[in-house]
Amino acid sequence: MTSIKNSVALVTGGSRGLGKALVEELYARGAAKVYATARDPRGITHPDAVPLALEVTDPGSVEAVAAAARDVTVVVNNAGISLGARSFLDAPVDDVRREFETNFYGPLLVTRALVPIVERNGGGHLLNVHSVLSWLGVAGSYSATKAALWAQTNSLRLELAPRGIGVTGLHVGYIDTDMAADVDAPKSAPRDVAARALDGVEAGAYEVLADDVSRQVKAGLSGDLAALYPQLAAW
Repeated sequence: MTSIKNSVALVTGGSRGLGKALVEELYARGAAKVYATARDPRGITHPDAVPLALEVTDPGSVEAVAAAARDVTVVVNNAGISLGARSFLDAPVDDVRREFETNFYGPLLVTRALVPIVERNGGGHLLNVHSVLSWLGVAGSYSATKAALWAQTNSLRLELAPRGIGVTGLHVGYIDTDMAADVDAPKSAPRDVAARALDGVEAGAYEVLADDVSRQVKAGLSGDLAALYPQLAAW
């Protein structure tokens, strides 16, 4: 299990939304240092955070961050995008590729760059931010990217355990952030999700189901697909 107190963490997408809340919660729990990354680090507002410029799809940018964060022990892959490519039949393929580059390959690049550092520092933890859409294919390529990230996380958990690095996957429905601003549905507060996620890290949880919808959908995976997709019942 990983203690947040006195840890050194790095949060991708740390300038707003859930990422910002994670930076705040890490410091509230006594983290010694938090590197907060963003494409434009001028958006990082926490007074104690160490801002770093990062484009997760750019290997050079990732390597520059790894060179700057030589003391990191906790890595949070939070950065992601949604381009609204909901239809695999009609959405531009370039949008599908861009979502995969950011939501799947981005965390992979960050993890590959930082794992050796975490290991040299005595081990630590990796937190990957998924979504309830990891399990529910209603959002086209965004759902597919999060499903792929879930599979990546499950594989990394097996690879990293012998190296002293725990891995937690966070699943959550809508969060009250800019990404979900146009959604008319119940939303979780970012600070509540951040707290539950870090509770999971400190407890060594393999997965954190941060809200009721995530728990309901995860439970439904063992049932017939028509229970998750009512529209299939008409066929």
